[in-house]
Amino acid sequence: MCESKIYDMMALASSILNAPKKGQRRVIAITGPPGSGKSTIANGLIPLISNAGSIAEVVPMDGFHLDNSILAERNLIDFKGAPSTFDVRGFTELISRLSTEPEIIFPKFDRDKDISIAGAGIVSADCDVVMVEGNYLLLDAPLWRDLCKYWDFSVFLDVEPSIIRKRLLQRWLDQRLSLDQAKKRLENNDLVNLEIVVRNSTIADLTFINSSQP
Repeated sequence: MCESKIYDMMALASSILNAPKKGQRRVIAITGPPGSGKSTIANGLIPLISNAGSIAEVVPMDGFHLDNSILAERNLIDFKGAPSTFDVRGFTELISRLSTEPEIIFPKFDRDKDISIAGAGIVSADCDVVMVEGNYLLLDAPLWRDLCKYWDFSVFLDVEPSIIRKRLLQRWLDQRLSLDQAKKRLENNDLVNLEIVVRNSTIADLTFINSSQP
């Protein structure tokens, strides 16, 4: 996705902290296909950024999943995780506030309950680096492309497809799906969304090679 590539978490943290900021805190996009390790990388950066004297917090895009009842009404339940199954306007409104407002409350997604929970997360007033993680943060599509103007710095996670497949299959198995059900979700949902991200994302400021195994 980007000619500038790094492999080291310390170097990634340094790149984030050296990025110019537009507002009172840095707003960083951590993006990549499903199973690329976005939440793991974002949360792993928190102590590294803290050691450098800054306070970092993570805002996941997944809190803006549309509820299953809405997806069912729109015949989208089988496509959950696709761009059309998120509240992109609500998400963009939140992102627009991150660099200017001292405290921001946001929803989080409970994977076990398969539901978004309002008011479950807080960006504190003393936070000076917000890492937003999600699949479609650089998506070049209507409404989604409006997000790009809010990023001070963007990172795309590059992972071997075989590693992604293992991670995603295990994710569904952990949700107590049978092997056949898990494979169906992988092929008909996750890998389709992977192609959307890879083919339709704009170029990130930096590519991080995430080679860790599942």
